[in-house]
This record gives sequence, C-alpha cells and structure tokens, in this order.
Amino acid sequence: MFRDRLRNTRLWDRIVDAAEAARLITDGMTVGMSGFTRAGEAKAVPLALAERARRDPLKITLMTGASLGHNLDSTLTEAHVIGRRMPFQSDPVLRRAINAGDVMFVDQHLSETVEFLRSGQLAPVDVAVVEATAITEGGGIVPTTSVGNSASFAVLAPKVIVEINLSQPEALEGLHDIYIPAARPSREAIPIVAPDSRIGVPFIPIPPEKIAAIVVTQSSDSDSAVEASDAETDAIAWHLTEFLLHEVRRGRLTEKLLPLQAGIGTIANAVLQSFTETPFHDLTMYSEVLQDSTFDLMDAGKLGFASGSSMTLSTQKHRRVLSEIEHYKRRLILRPQEISNHPEVIRRLGIIAINTALEFDIYGNVNSTHVGGTQMMNGIGGSGDFARNAHMSIFVTKSLAKNGTISRVVPMVSHVDHTEHDVDILVTEIGLADLRGLAPRERAEVIVANCVHPIYRETLADYYRRALLRGGHTPHLLEEALSWHDALRRTGKMLP
Repeated sequence: MFRDRLRNTRLWDRIVDAAEAARLITDGMTVGMSGFTRAGEAKAVPLALAERARRDPLKITLMTGASLGHNLDSTLTEAHVIGRRMPFQSDPVLRRAINAGDVMFVDQHLSETVEFLRSGQLAPVDVAVVEATAITEGGGIVPTTSVGNSASFAVLAPKVIVEINLSQPEALEGLHDIYIPAARPSREAIPIVAPDSRIGVPFIPIPPEKIAAIVVTQSSDSDSAVEASDAETDAIAWHLTEFLLHEVRRGRLTEKLLPLQAGIGTIANAVLQSFTETPFHDLTMYSEVLQDSTFDLMDAGKLGFASGSSMTLSTQKHRRVLSEIEHYKRRLILRPQEISNHPEVIRRLGIIAINTALEFDIYGNVNSTHVGGTQMMNGIGGSGDFARNAHMSIFVTKSLAKNGTISRVVPMVSHVDHTEHDVDILVTEIGLADLRGLAPRERAEVIVANCVHPIYRETLADYYRRALLRGGHTPHLLEEALSWHDALRRTGKMLP
C-alpha cells in the first residue's frame, strides 16, 4: 500500500502532481536529478518540465549521476530545457546538440561532480529530483535501482522533489549504503576494506522539511542497451581470461582474482559472462554498474558479492532480479557514485578494471570519448577513476569499426582520455598486449604485433619503422600522426 511507502505522516500534504512539482524549477536553476545508466531516474517531473518549457521557455543546468532512461535527455533537449549538462550522457539527440554547440557539456570523472559541488567549485544545486522506493518515518529517502549522485544532490539542495515509484519493489529497502564524506581537508579515511563493507545508512538522511513535493509514479526503468555478444567480443573475452589464468599460474593472482570492475557495454559484459566457464571462483565486484553478467556469475556460483552504484539490466533479467531481490540483496550493495568510484577505495582494494576504448594508439594512449578528435560520444564516465587507481587497468575494443573502414588502433589517438601511464593491458579480438614495465618503443612493438587487424598491421608497422628513423623516446611522424583520421574525414575510410 502507498501508506507503507510514505511513512512520515507529516509529509502527506506534500503530495502533488508532476506538473505542480515541476513548477518549483525555474529558469537558470541548477537541478540535480537521480539516474545512473538508465536506472533509478526521476521519470515524471522531467517530462512535466519539458511540457511546460514548450509553452514557457526556460533553461537549466542539469546534473545527474550518469545517463538517463526513458529518452528523458532527448525530451528535455527537444524542449530546449538543457543549457548545460554534466557529468555523462548517452543520448543521440542530446549528443547532436552538444556537438552543434547548443548544449554546453561538461565531461567529468564520475567521482568528482559532488566534490566540486561540496567545495563550491560549481554553482550550487537549487533543486534535487530523486526517485525513491519509500520515505522513512524520519524523512529518509530510500533510493530505487541506483544511487548515483542522488544522495549528495538531496543533502546539498535546499529543496527536494521526491518521486515515489510504486513499480519498484519495497524489498529494495536495505540494499543501499549511503555514506557522505566530510568536506576537505579534515575528512577521515573512507572505511571500506572489502566490497561488502557497510559504512553508512540504508537511506538518504535529510531533514523532512527539505522535501518540497512528492509525486507518485509507476514506471519501470528502461532496459539495458547492451547488445548480445558476438564472435569478436567472445574472442576478446577469451584472450583476457587466458591472460588472467596465466597471472594465476605465475602466482601474481589467485583463482579468486581481485575485486572486479567493468564499464557499461557489450564487450565488458561479455568478458565477465565468460568467467562462468573458467576456474575462477569466490569472485567479488567493486564497480559502478551491475549488469546482466553480475547476476549470471552469482547464479553460476562464481560471484559472492557485488558493490555498485546502479543496476542496469536487460528486460528479462530486470524482471527476474527485482522479483527475487530478497534472494540477491544479501550479496549486493548500491552506493553513492563518489564512493563506488573513489580513488582511495579503488587503490586500497586493488581493483581489476575493465573498460572500453573507442581507439588506442601504438604507445597505449586511449581515447574513450571523441570520434575524430572532435565529436563527443558519451563521456569519460568512471573509466578514469578506475584506470588511474586500479591494480590492473585493462582496456578492450574491437580492432575495426564500420566494416573495416576504421582501425581502432592508430598511430596517434585523436583525443586522449587515458594516457599511456594509466593503461596496463590492451585487448582486441586479434590479441592482447601486456604493457606493464615496457618503454614506449617496446609498447609499440607489442601493440602492433598483437592488437592490430591484419589489413592495417603492415601500414601501422611501416609508420612506426619510419618514425624510428627520426628517433626520440616516443617516435612519431608529426605530419602523419593524424593522417588516418584526416583520411577518414575526407574519404570516409582510413585505408590508403
């Protein structure tokens, strides 16, 4: 019953429809909305805001945890609501507006947004809009399938709009671990020493008087956009599992590995799913997004515990996991993203980080965000948080794109998100390059030999041989370094 969801009786008079709640948001405001990789986003108030903006134009700065579901970024963009957006997005309509310069997009490490807010380096949040399973007797907000930045938005904003989503199971309560770090420089260490460490409370603790409006909704999350694996992603997974087994044989890891992190996407999901067929056991996960593979590994008896900031699942998996959440809950935690992605914790736990590259170059620099050096795709997300601080930083990608007209291994990346200093292992379906302990010239030889598709390998090897004649610690032919990207721009293909 709804009465069980809103347990603070003093808040009953705050129940309004979405349109009335949206009127609390006005032109020029900074609005923090829940939502992380299409999970746990506020679903009714953003739509009401867009509808109002079509009649009465307004623009806001929109902050979230990561991408929103239900095409909300599209709807808000088409209604010209978004003037500035951070820290991550994955919507094609919004992407076009960003690349056209109509929306100012701040691409930010996911661990940093609330740090900037807390220290006053960003304009403060005026209103927070948060989806909830319930509100406790004391006014605490129980999140749904993600935490993201919701907790900090609610703590920092003077006004909070809560959407209580009746389609989300009440059994989600108890899943979350909400811990808000103190301000710098006097904060104490974050006391997480294992993925299953619980250090906070199971709700977002705010004074109930801050809750300005409550909207009742009943819409499920959007489905995961992850596609099924194919022969190439299976090959990437095979190369990586063989490498990790080799690390076990060398005594560098045990069959329990170390806590795993995997970025959102088909390839990372396929790599984790492949672990069901390996000797690895008693695995743990300390990640941002818990995908289908998380629960496949649990069901296979391989994964003992998973900590994340959201659950982003396919239709079938979403339905089953939420219907059986009591079964899974004892092995899950959802945390604020500044905790799931915190460098201190990542370094302490010794994470094996698996993230996806758009392209990488012969020295191991990785581009995760920009096509052709200029066109934003989605954003850096949490990959930088993990790559810089992981025990082992792994980047995966297919060697080709667009039916072979694009090589994902190039002489020089057109945009750098992760420098060679933060990249340990590179994997394509062709093979794996272990870059640990190698100088730039050694890295180039290993990458060209192991990761490049045969149709590009000799051309790339020729570039490197000629660059060597010029010398230097990191040899390049500057007049040719981006020639492949320029050829793609002019002719639609990188091939000579």
